[in-house]
Parts: sequence; C-alpha cells; structure tokens
Amino acid sequence: MCLAVPVKVTNIIDNERAVVDAEGVSLEVSTVLVDMVSEGQWVLVHAGFVIETLTEEAARDKFDLWDEYHRITGKTP
Repeated sequence: MCLAVPVKVTNIIDNERAVVDAEGVSLEVSTVLVDMVSEGQWVLVHAGFVIETLTEEAARDKFDLWDEYHRITGKTP
C-alpha cells in the first residue's frame, strides 16, 4: 500500500521539479500536477508527485493522524 506523505519543500529546481525534506531525507519530486509550489511550503506527495499543497496546520493534522494510527495499532513506521 502506498500512502501520500506530507513533506516540506526545500528547493525549487525548475517549473516541474522540487526537492522536499521527508523526515531528514531529501527527495526530488515532480510538481507538474499542481499550480505552484514555493520553498518552505508543505505539500502532499504520492509516488513521487506533489498532489496537493498544504497549510502547515493541515500537514500537522496529517502527522497527528498518522501518530494516532501507530499508537492504536502498535505498528511503527
């Protein structure tokens, strides 16, 4: 199962690519599916593509939900 993950944009490469920080790991992702991203912005990434831009609050909510899932199931990432 693949999940969409909230990550923070750290660098804009060009109009179609950006670098994001995923828990300390830098990844290059495609931005072709969204209008515009900027450095410091939170985005939702699935299969290497930014599929949604997020507010910081929305990103935190997704992290909190993920943490709750791990707490309830006892599973770790």
